[in-house]
Amino acid sequence: MGKKSKKSKEEIIAKRLAKAQAGAWVPRPFEGLPFEADLVCLRELVPSATATAKLTEEYGGHDVTFASLLPAAWQALHRADGLLMAGLQVPFSSPDPSRDIAAALLAVAEGEPGTYREVTSQPGEGPRLQDILDTSVPFTVTVHETFDFWLPEDESLRDEDVVAALDQANEAISPTEKLVSAPAAYWTNMAGRVYVRWAHTAPEDTVLGALARLHAKGQNDMGTEGGKYRGCFRAHGIAVPVWEFPPDTQPDDLEEGLATFRTRFDEAAAVTAPLDYEERRAKAGVVSRQLTIR
Repeated sequence: MGKKSKKSKEEIIAKRLAKAQAGAWVPRPFEGLPFEADLVCLRELVPSATATAKLTEEYGGHDVTFASLLPAAWQALHRADGLLMAGLQVPFSSPDPSRDIAAALLAVAEGEPGTYREVTSQPGEGPRLQDILDTSVPFTVTVHETFDFWLPEDESLRDEDVVAALDQANEAISPTEKLVSAPAAYWTNMAGRVYVRWAHTAPEDTVLGALARLHAKGQNDMGTEGGKYRGCFRAHGIAVPVWEFPPDTQPDDLEEGLATFRTRFDEAAAVTAPLDYEERRAKAGVVSRQLTIR
């Protein structure tokens, strides 16, 4: 009887711990995923995009399409043609968005085509994206001009309500393209103003220090004449610096400069010496222009 009682207490403690962990805020929820930076960009910055992924065999081995946004801001959708989709831009989340998305994906995977999952702030205990995704599968991002990817190619399988929602959703899209000269860098034209947001998974202090060193030298222009550093987002625990360019700047105009700037940035980030006086002043300015999204 004594052993049984002891085991029961251990089980109770384990369950309490799991419950507490499930409700704990995770400051960097997508850490450990090789595509963390792109995932954050699709969730917070890119209006219309998809990316390829796959569940591990343990969780069914299904192909998955991550989407910046799904109809009605659903968290996940088992589309009528069988495709599993995970929605990233949702109106709210639990303290661990990675667990939210994983729970929704697994739920619709078990449902029939046409099943969808609305967002919840209480996904409960369970695996996270880091547990259910086969990270050897490339997370290939495709930026779209519309939300037509919501619909199956077979018109007979299209949901009339989703079709009706498309026009309104498409009107809200700002032109956006993924740059190729640096990982997780996105060009966008917002109401006639051109920006590049470049997400980094290096520690925030390393990113800000590198920007400060470059800023002090007058080199924080992202490698292109007319480029101006505007500030830095903090999203899901990673830093996303932002530069603005003249309104007629196109993505192809930036690739060569970005490649050069990437090398310059990496060299500055590798410096371990303390910042000098001018660099400390520059860092104060860089830090003052930070904005936390969530």
